[in-house]
Amino acid sequence: MLPLLLVSMDISILYFAIPYVSQDLEPSATQQLWILDMYGFVLAGLLITMGALGDRIGRRKLVLVGAAVFGAASVAAAYAHSADSLIGVRALLGLGGAALMPSTLALIRNLFHDARQRGRAVTIWTGVMTTGISLGPVVSGLLLEHFWWGSVFLINLPAMLLLLVLVPFLVPESRSAAGAAGAREPFDLASAVLSLAALLTFIYGVKEWARHGFAPVPALAVAVGLLLGHVFVRRQKRLAHPMIDLGLLGRRAFGGPVFANVLAMFATVGMAVFLTQYLQSVQGLSPFEAALWSLVPASGVLVAAPTAAILAQRTDRAYVMGGGFVFAAAGFFWMTQVRTDSALWFCLVAGGIYVGGLVAAMTLANELALGAAPPDRAGSAAAVLESGQELGGALGMAVLGSVGAAIYSRDMADALPADVAAALPDGVADAVRETLGGAAAAAARLPAETGADVLATARDAFTHGMGLASIGAGVVMLGAAIFSFVALRGTGERTTGGDGSEERGGFEGGDLARAQTGILE
Repeated sequence: MLPLLLVSMDISILYFAIPYVSQDLEPSATQQLWILDMYGFVLAGLLITMGALGDRIGRRKLVLVGAAVFGAASVAAAYAHSADSLIGVRALLGLGGAALMPSTLALIRNLFHDARQRGRAVTIWTGVMTTGISLGPVVSGLLLEHFWWGSVFLINLPAMLLLLVLVPFLVPESRSAAGAAGAREPFDLASAVLSLAALLTFIYGVKEWARHGFAPVPALAVAVGLLLGHVFVRRQKRLAHPMIDLGLLGRRAFGGPVFANVLAMFATVGMAVFLTQYLQSVQGLSPFEAALWSLVPASGVLVAAPTAAILAQRTDRAYVMGGGFVFAAAGFFWMTQVRTDSALWFCLVAGGIYVGGLVAAMTLANELALGAAPPDRAGSAAAVLESGQELGGALGMAVLGSVGAAIYSRDMADALPADVAAALPDGVADAVRETLGGAAAAAARLPAETGADVLATARDAFTHGMGLASIGAGVVMLGAAIFSFVALRGTGERTTGGDGSEERGGFEGGDLARAQTGILE
């Protein structure tokens, strides 16, 4: 859990540090975007490659290599002397993170052969990952109050050193059956390049589409990513030792939970952008205050994940997953009632409900998929799960973000008083109509009364857009619930232990018919 916490924190830890980085390194607008995005792009692009590599050379060995790379890159990032060097080092951090993340989940698959123990371990894994993403901005805010921006990277060092010392003593090595027997299982470099190129171009295109709207370059990147992905899949079908077991992905017990995770991350990431902006730009909280309050919805994880694990021991996991998605949908529909003058607690409770439901569903999806994967392919299976999460997050940001942006722009064009709009310079008027941040910056430079009108209109428009995006997220969650109830029923009843024997830990609370269904499968 130690590397997982740090890797997930690094996804969000730069959000508050970027103004300080900009003052010191003076990056261009394009460089600033790459400083923020490079880590996530490389992390997502290399997950499949690193998962397959861990299966071949050993997951513990890959964890140690990843920890060394992550620690060294953290030092280099803290003392980066230019924007270009920081971008390059953030890519190295992504490389180290990609080596660490699939290996942590794959090691769980091989350490815990008992289904009930593995379920608890996956629950903790999911909780640590979501907690790390939530803690990133808070830790960043605390450090920046007392130290320079490089400290947000140096916090990684003690954990990575501890990892390098303890893992050789506490974690046994595990690898694929061929690797364990001493056979050389070939590593397909062409597949690695194809998977990296496909994921990088697709996620880049989707994020740029979400950020700037439709344009030829993002659309071309999405198309190229899909084409490369198609070539990658066709290559896997022909290989004797593929990087991804397409047969496993086509199985209901594995492919179904992966798809459910994609839908969960679609809503999670898509709405996270709205909640952060609402707390800061509508409720008027400082960045650090907003980060602290954003931990309140995350606290739902502490209740939802263990509750889902307990319920899954008594009934079909598909029903518990579906219930989590229904719970999440209720939270999103609650968010549609949030207004600019709503009490802070009203928004936070809604966030807590949908976060709790999503984490409950994702925990069980991870457990189901990991239990269905053969132990010798656990690294590849974990990488596919996490790549699906990255894709779901990128799509959520693009689709839900585009819905909110479109509603905001339309409302600002319709609702901004004509005399106020006429008083705005052309460049300022465009910024006001595009984003809430642009409206807030413009309002601060306008006369008091005009600025107040602009800001009030912008806040109403943003909240309206957030409400309609919440409807979209809620509808997707209801679809995910129906999918879980119908397609995943009975998939968690029979798993395979590390020695190839059947585990029947999933039979508790089930009847004979469900048991027979699992065995026949």
